[in-house]
Amino acid sequence: MSRIPVLEVFGPTIQGEGMVIGRKTMFVRTAGCDYRCVWCDSKFTWDGSERARLLTPEAVWAELVALGGRRFNHVTISGGNPALIREPMADLIRLLHERGIRVGLETQGSVWQPWFLEIDDLTLSPKPPSSQMTTNWDALDDMVGRLRAGEVNFSFKIPVFDEEDLAYARRVHRRWPDVALYLSVGNPDPAAPGDVAKTLLSRLAWLVDRVVRDEELVAVRVLPQLHTLLWGNCRGV
Repeated sequence: MSRIPVLEVFGPTIQGEGMVIGRKTMFVRTAGCDYRCVWCDSKFTWDGSERARLLTPEAVWAELVALGGRRFNHVTISGGNPALIREPMADLIRLLHERGIRVGLETQGSVWQPWFLEIDDLTLSPKPPSSQMTTNWDALDDMVGRLRAGEVNFSFKIPVFDEEDLAYARRVHRRWPDVALYLSVGNPDPAAPGDVAKTLLSRLAWLVDRVVRDEELVAVRVLPQLHTLLWGNCRGV
């Protein structure tokens, strides 16, 4: 039976960013990523520091219920990049839908999977220059075309750390002006202990100021990392 490499199952909590920010949800975090973003807040998904458990979709569901009981109807699948997982992920999405659960997922848009068409809330989060990763614009073009044809509810979310990232966001918005774009303030030190709200709010104020004065970034939404404001860099919340 096909299995999913799972690092974390937690919740219920709230979604901290993107188009369903504030949504009560459970989380399933998978292992593996094809990117190595320098500021990644989930390096443990790809740096070998933690070992994943190989779980069947039914076992994932059992853990979700054990933790969340009847207190949820939404599950967010994150990583790493969960788009690296083929058949077992399709099976998990199907199982969740059979149980009346809405499914959200975030990916950088580097790898297409047919099961994207079954996701209820799909976030494409291409990585800006500060990540030191390179965007494959042709692959992203193809993905957007398929999602549009499949009438999938999807959006872009870009973490912004500096002016170069902001220019990247303009490029994305210019290329796909009809796709909802969420700008998220970047977290410069995801390993910092304690309360990091003051730092993040200062960066958020900078981002808001730059966006409101920008003639191109008109139909965009600027968001904090809500979970980080509430709980700092703690995991499992």
